[in-house]
Amino acid sequence: MKRVHVAAAVIRRADGRILLAKRADQQHQGGLWEFPGGKVEAGESVAMALHRELQEELGIAVTAARPLIKVQHDYPDKQVLLDVWEVSRFTGEPHGAEGQPLVWVSPRQLPDYDFPAANQPIVRAARLPAQYLITPDELERKELLQGIQTAVANGVRLIQLRAPNMYSPEYRDLAVDVVGLCAGKAQVMLKGPLEWLGDFPAAGWHLTAEQLRKYADKGRPFPAQRWLAASCHNAEELALARQMGVDFVTLSPLQPTQSHPEAVPLGWGAAAQLIDGLNLPVYLLGGVGAGDTERAWQLGAQGVAGIRAFWPSL
Repeated sequence: MKRVHVAAAVIRRADGRILLAKRADQQHQGGLWEFPGGKVEAGESVAMALHRELQEELGIAVTAARPLIKVQHDYPDKQVLLDVWEVSRFTGEPHGAEGQPLVWVSPRQLPDYDFPAANQPIVRAARLPAQYLITPDELERKELLQGIQTAVANGVRLIQLRAPNMYSPEYRDLAVDVVGLCAGKAQVMLKGPLEWLGDFPAAGWHLTAEQLRKYADKGRPFPAQRWLAASCHNAEELALARQMGVDFVTLSPLQPTQSHPEAVPLGWGAAAQLIDGLNLPVYLLGGVGAGDTERAWQLGAQGVAGIRAFWPSL
């Protein structure tokens, strides 16, 4: 069965809302909501197909777009490759040129809509930012909280509270403050024993590679409404992350780092190979900063993660 290559778009307007279209009942996966787009024709690039499809379906002309995620999915009757781009600027007012209903929704509302199974990784990618801040080690509590407050004010929307040198009670107390500080502004990802999960219902959880190896065969430790991530360093760990059903991963180290000088870096080429076919949002970590975001997108990554690169006082 030949895999159908589809160009799809996460169309985001200035207020952050995303455009969804409803599939006709007679279509494959009919009656479900989708991200607009269509089949890439012979001789077309993905960008060409995207421009053509959005002009035909919605009556808009794309003026700014970039790669977001690629998803391979096998239905019983069809195999698809969804080549998804984020459209940040366009001209014209979108309308259902083929009679399809349209709706603008906030990213946090996306899980409330019924999508084809192949669209689930796109829903996650559309809700995640391009940068993932990991907090530095060995800061005093006051300095750490001030830094997080400044980062959130500067637009950081995803934060991992990493404090490996703290005692458990210290970390738990700090986590309470950080989750409260970020409420409604940024998503906090905590680290620690899974026994703590029930104590922090508003937080997501970022698993270590060791936890991934230990728990992957048991599946997700909590429902899909809560963010679950994992630290990965090779193909085996990425496979475990998929098995466990995590929402996104960090892949490291991409390049040499000060924090882990002994680790062998993957390099951009190997990272691209590991991302290809993964069907998960991936943050590249290790020796990268905001200036590498564009290159990460071109490789198929969600963006970049870092400590020094995004911490306001370093």
